[in-house]
Amino acid sequence: MAKAKTPRGRRNTATQTAAAQGAATVSVDAPSPKKKTSIPQFISEVRAEARKITWPSRKETWITSVMVFIMVVIASIFFWVVDFFLTIGSKFILSFGG
Repeated sequence: MAKAKTPRGRRNTATQTAAAQGAATVSVDAPSPKKKTSIPQFISEVRAEARKITWPSRKETWITSVMVFIMVVIASIFFWVVDFFLTIGSKFILSFGG
């Protein structure tokens, strides 16, 4: 790997080593052990999270479904056209062989 150039030329390894030794040391604490959750507490937490869900309206669901259907039709037409031209091209190329 190429070393980065400084205005006075390439850095030497002594400068890099000194810079690395002067860097602050970062310590990482060990992860704390997980707390055990009782079944009733777990169920109450699940219910609390379920209350935060925002469900789409019937209109939003309908619009999204129509958009997906339109995109599927567009993609299928695109891939049909690409496949058609690749088939014609491959038949043309293979016709030269025999």
